[in-house]
Amino acid sequence: MKIYPDKLSAHLAKGALPSYLIHGDEPLQSMEIGDSIRAYASSEGYAERQVLFPVKDDDWADFREATDCMSLFSDKRLIELRLPTGKPGRLGSEVIKQYCENPAPDVLLLVTSAKLDRSGTSSAWFKALDKVGVTIGVWPVAANQLGAWLSARLAKHGLQASPEAIALIAERVEGNLLAASQEIERLALLYPEGELSADAVLSAVANSARYSITDLVQAALNGQTQRAVRILQGLRDEATAPTLLLWALSQEIRSGARTAEACERGQNVDAALKSAGVWQSRAAPLKKALLRHNSNSWLSMLSTCTYLDRLVKGHAAGDVWDTFDLLCVRMAGKHNAKLPVGSVSTF
Repeated sequence: MKIYPDKLSAHLAKGALPSYLIHGDEPLQSMEIGDSIRAYASSEGYAERQVLFPVKDDDWADFREATDCMSLFSDKRLIELRLPTGKPGRLGSEVIKQYCENPAPDVLLLVTSAKLDRSGTSSAWFKALDKVGVTIGVWPVAANQLGAWLSARLAKHGLQASPEAIALIAERVEGNLLAASQEIERLALLYPEGELSADAVLSAVANSARYSITDLVQAALNGQTQRAVRILQGLRDEATAPTLLLWALSQEIRSGARTAEACERGQNVDAALKSAGVWQSRAAPLKKALLRHNSNSWLSMLSTCTYLDRLVKGHAAGDVWDTFDLLCVRMAGKHNAKLPVGSVSTF
C-alpha cells in the first residue's frame, strides 16, 4: 500500500506491516521517515538491527542469509536494505520478490532507495514490496508550499514568524529542507518562544542555498530573473571560475542563436533544436527562451560573451561579474537590459 509521509504515524499506531520502502530525492524527509520506523521498531522489541548495502550480485547472498537465519540475540530484527541507485539489478529484484512471497515473521524490512522513475515504480520488485508492505514516496516541497512547511516546523519549537520572516527563510535556504530544519533549530536556541521578526531571522539565518552553474543556466532560460541573479551571486561568493560560467552560458546562447535562425527560415522548432545539436534534456528550457528571443537578440548576447571572454582574460576594461549579471538578466527576458558588446566570435 502507498501512504503519504504525514500519514505514517497514524499507520504505525495501528501496527506495522512486514516491509517499508522509502523512495525519493528529498534527504530530510527520507531520514525522518526512517527514524520514525526505527523508533517504532525499537518500541516493539526489534532489538537487533542489520544494515545491508548490496552493490554486486554476490552481496545479495548476505540479504538471503540475514532474512533466512534466526536471530541469536533477539526475537525480532530490523533489517535495512539500502539501494542508493534505486536499481537492485536482475538478481536483486528476484531476491526481493522471493522474500516478499514469504516474509520472515521476526523481521521488519526497511528499504531506502533513490528517486524511482516510472520504470522503477512499475518494476516487479517494487510491486512485490507494495503488495506485502508500505511504499512511501518523498519529494521536494513545492515552492508554493514551502511557507506552510516552514510555519509548521517553527510551530513545533513554539515559534511563530511573520510572513516577511517566512519569506526570508525560504529565500535563504532555497528549498533545502535539511538546511531549513537546521536553521529553525538554531533559531529555537537563539530566541524564546513567540513571534520572530524578519530582522531576527536576517541576523541569525545563514545563507544555506548552494548552487551550480547548471542551476544558473536553467533559471536564465526559464525566465526566472530574480532566481538567476541570486544564483549568480551565490556562484560569485563561492569563487566559481568565470571561464566555466562563460562556457556554459555561451553554449546555450550559441544553440539559441542557431535554433532561432533556423526557425526564422521556416523550420519547425523541434527540427531546429535537433539540427543545432540540442539534447532532449536541454530542449524544454531553451524552447521557453526562444519565445522571448529572436535571432538578433541571441546574437547580441553572443557578442556580450565575446566581450566577457576579453574581460576574463584581462584584455578589456570592465567588471566581469556585473557583465555576467546583465547577461543573465537579458537571457531571462529583460530585453531593455543594456549589454556591453564585442564582435561576435566562436570562441
